[in-house]
Amino acid sequence: METTLSFDDDLSLEGLSIGLVEAAGLDWAAMSRDVAAPAGGHVASVVGEAKEKGEALIRQSRKSAVRAMLRHGSYKPAGRGKPSSEYLLQAALEDDFPSVNYFVDSANIVSLLSGYPISLIDLGKSGPDLLLRRGRALESYIFNQGGQTIDLTDLLCVCRKTGEGYIPTANPVRDSMATKIFPGAACIVAVIYSPWGSEGMDLGSACSALSAYLGKAAARSEWIIREA
Repeated sequence: METTLSFDDDLSLEGLSIGLVEAAGLDWAAMSRDVAAPAGGHVASVVGEAKEKGEALIRQSRKSAVRAMLRHGSYKPAGRGKPSSEYLLQAALEDDFPSVNYFVDSANIVSLLSGYPISLIDLGKSGPDLLLRRGRALESYIFNQGGQTIDLTDLLCVCRKTGEGYIPTANPVRDSMATKIFPGAACIVAVIYSPWGSEGMDLGSACSALSAYLGKAAARSEWIIREA
């Protein structure tokens, strides 16, 4: 695996586990092929099953643990600041589940079923050297093509290395436009954010499922778990 992830020296990160799923040699033609999701069905059928279960798809203790992982200082994981996994469940229940491309869709399915937020990063844009830390005061980045920004103060952030140090490029709510994946990306890494304690016990299963899915449309797919 080319990706490395280090943790900032921050007591609030102690015990946190992060899954890294790296895929290289992406086959962009795969998005037009009949490739099943790791859950055993197509995206539409998986979303349909999720809709039948409703809010019970993810137990409340998992939702609370994921929110607790994000809650720090001034950051409150509610409203527009809630974890992306909660957005996906809401979208599924409202028949508005996003369909972007094969690789993003695969991450969204695993996030929907596990309740863990997942970021996708183009390693060709970010480089393999990543750092996990809390966002600092006044830090922000653009997260969509409309130019909207997200305030990163105290939010859990994955940062990429630049000549000036490490700058945020992804988080469990919204990822930066600077390193989002688009057709033509050759190597990507998915970052799966797992809460502390028993609610993080499914992280390995989520990593394995996503690696299997991406592996159907990549020359290589592998995963590891990093712990603070």
